Amino acid sequence: MKWNSFYPVLMIEELKRSKEFYMNYFGYSVSFEADWYVSLVNKRTNGELALLDLNHETIPEGYGKAAQGLLLNIEVEDVDAIYQKLAIENQLPIVLDIRSEAFGQRHFITRDPNGVLIDVIKVIPADDNYTKQYVDENFGSN
Repeated sequence: MKWNSFYPVLMIEELKRSKEFYMNYFGYSVSFEADWYVSLVNKRTNGELALLDLNHETIPEGYGKAAQGLLLNIEVEDVDAIYQKLAIENQLPIVLDIRSEAFGQRHFITRDPNGVLIDVIKVIPADDNYTKQYVDENFGSN
């Protein structure tokens, strides 16, 4: 099967606030917008994200529930600078404070207006116990 694209579509309640959140804090811009659906793109990373009003008629009955149990990962070059900008300067809610992990990440977790978690990550060298668990030799040893 040949794929043309793959991106998450978050079923949410706060469409306008979420659109503004991802544009203001994570560099997305609108590629399509209706009152019930917004398609966002980050031209720097070619990342795509769509937001869908969970009450829209295209959602099958019984499935119109807000996104939860979802964690969006965003890898960055300088997680400490992003933390300073988002957590300190803009006072976004911090669900997990910035820290370095033995498995090869320095990160923090914030959330969007709907409670979707966003893990902002810089890949760092993993401890020896974790390095051997990476199947791809390009990961875990930055």
